Amino acid sequence: MSASPSSANGAGVESELGWALRMVSSTFGRMATSSVADLPGGPRGYLVLVALAHGEPPSQLALAQQVNLDRTVMTYLLDDLEARQMITRRPDPRDRRARQVLITDEGRSRLERAQHGLSLAEARLLADLDEDDATHLRRLLMRVAQTAQREALIPDNDC
Repeated sequence: MSASPSSANGAGVESELGWALRMVSSTFGRMATSSVADLPGGPRGYLVLVALAHGEPPSQLALAQQVNLDRTVMTYLLDDLEARQMITRRPDPRDRRARQVLITDEGRSRLERAQHGLSLAEARLLADLDEDDATHLRRLLMRVAQTAQREALIPDNDC
């Protein structure tokens, strides 16, 4: 394994991308846990509600792909969200074998509360950045996340 550019010049662990991503992810996860704790599936349930709050109702399969969850895990999560009246499912009018997933008013209300808590956690985490830097960081992270999502869809041929 070759050295990364930052470790080759002796900058130390603090300049490693992997270290930075892990620190941000674990700290944000810890700070944000209480904001999504009452949602079925916690962070996974939150992502499902966010995905459902915008756009055309997706099929269960499309939703699982969008939020990068295994289909079986998605089914159980949707069962839990439906039991708490946050989502509903109906046959897809274009393909009666598929089921569309829709967010309910209760789901929207719970999502708004979670988003408020998460925005407070984000503000704490980004406290050392000015507004322009925070906006720029979000844009860059979204681009990197889209690349990561595409990479996650590529079959692993190492097996």
